[in-house]
Amino acid sequence: MATQGEKWPAGTPCWSEIMVSDLARSQGFYRVVLGWEFEDCGEEYGHYYNALVEGRRVAGMSPPMEGDEEWPTVWTTYLATDDVDATGRAAEAAGAEPLMEPTDVGAFARMGLWVDPAGAAFGAWEAREHTGYEARNAHGAVGWIDLASARLEASKTFYGTVFGFAYDDMSMSGISYATFTPPGAEWPAGGMGDQPPDDALGPRWCVTFEVDDVDAARQRVIDAGGSAPEDPWEFEFGRLATVKGPDGEEFSLMTSKTPDDAAPTAP
Repeated sequence: MATQGEKWPAGTPCWSEIMVSDLARSQGFYRVVLGWEFEDCGEEYGHYYNALVEGRRVAGMSPPMEGDEEWPTVWTTYLATDDVDATGRAAEAAGAEPLMEPTDVGAFARMGLWVDPAGAAFGAWEAREHTGYEARNAHGAVGWIDLASARLEASKTFYGTVFGFAYDDMSMSGISYATFTPPGAEWPAGGMGDQPPDDALGPRWCVTFEVDDVDAARQRVIDAGGSAPEDPWEFEFGRLATVKGPDGEEFSLMTSKTPDDAAPTAP
């Protein structure tokens, strides 16, 4: 399990959260599927819950806030920043539209939400006491983050301008895809790819949770009231399935290959 006690480097996906229509139902679903426990942040924070794996924060969940009942039930990705106000100014100068101007979340953080020029919503998170993920790449925690874009080159330009991303092209078989690395980081923090033409969900940041057994986790999704319209599939780095939660929210499950799994078998 990769753990993180300090705030994440600027530009790194650092937090994922969702607003759900029925808090008890959704908590029960993710408890079954991913093994989450939940920590209530209290009335001061609108009974926002941190989801925990082995006592470490991995995601956020909340009931609708007054006036936000029509907010879509989707997983929202936040990118770390050292100055959310400056990030917001840079994002808007590069063509983003604000959804929520930078605001303080008590002693937790300062955050804002925007829609990028290709139509994908994203957040920026200036950590205070709440540093975002405390665990990644373990069962029940986020393993990977992707941007699905109908205007991939425009998206790469935007995030490169605002967050300083460097890109490594990983395209193959007619599929355009690149990993992105924030300034100063040694490893990619996520990826960006073309949104398929028949994809009705629109441009979006997509969250993938690591699981020990993707086929078993997919079955738990179905048994707990979600849906799994597609079979799992193998790719270079593991086995993946895209599923939907009780509010119809999309997310993916992945069992990563270890180096030994990926190594060729000796003759």
